[in-house]
Amino acid sequence: MNRGSLTRFAWLSIAAALLTMGLKAAAYRVTGSVGLLSDALESLVNLAGALMALAMLTAAARPPDEDHAYGHSKAEYFSSVLEGSLIVIAAVSIGVAAVERLIHPQALQKIGAGLAISMGASAINLGVALVLFRAGKKERSIALSASAHHLLTDVATSAGVIIGVGAVALTGWQSLDPAIALVVAANILWAGYRLVRTSVNGLMDSALPAAEYAALCRVLDEHVKDGIQYHALRTRESGARRFVSLHVLVPGNWTVHRGHALLERIEADIRRVVPNVTVLTHLESLDDPASWDDQALDRASAPPRP
Repeated sequence: MNRGSLTRFAWLSIAAALLTMGLKAAAYRVTGSVGLLSDALESLVNLAGALMALAMLTAAARPPDEDHAYGHSKAEYFSSVLEGSLIVIAAVSIGVAAVERLIHPQALQKIGAGLAISMGASAINLGVALVLFRAGKKERSIALSASAHHLLTDVATSAGVIIGVGAVALTGWQSLDPAIALVVAANILWAGYRLVRTSVNGLMDSALPAAEYAALCRVLDEHVKDGIQYHALRTRESGARRFVSLHVLVPGNWTVHRGHALLERIEADIRRVVPNVTVLTHLESLDDPASWDDQALDRASAPPRP
């Protein structure tokens, strides 16, 4: 799929956020429940996150240029960092409102109507979250995956709020409403922390996921059986893109043509098991001691060889 076409999923998320925010705000106004208010506040965060995702998906789809030779795929990480930060802010706001309601309890009104509205909003969020989750996984989009996880957290939050408000209706214990809101705030805070941590790891050029790295090593080990070696294997991921670099060591009496043909096969095999990958290989001689001196990221300075 063209990366630019992913913006249509961001527009879907924006539409869902506007609709569910309106529904949840109506549920709060009908009932006066601080739990339902916390749910509405998280929908506001959903909207801000969806707008940021739209902007960053648009930026990430731009082709490489002179200043960004490797493309703009990392822009998606900024979207997920912001969305995670907004989730944390929403959690704090919900916590403040819940504590205030614990200190000053307030009876809830028209609980049945409020819960029905909230359940409708949750159904919308669930449907959109599943669409975004599938698209994010298929296209390896951290921005869409972040939005999907956020919406799924919203659905779980809404379920907790609905249970809490329903319990108030059954027992008459008004303190259950803010207590549930505090639990919801803690859950949202944890989700925001995990999202920010994942995004920061991406900005720090994390290595490939374990499964992809293992598949990569299996491909390279198959070539080692033919009498060659490899080292200085490095991997990183940047949004949907993957990058792999390594040195391939072959017998010193090989011709340039033969060595080049081997590198072409190795690169093709890597592209077969690692999607969206850019592979950089460097050919070296097994018979030259200098070939074993450049495995570090920064090769130590050495005088020119005769």
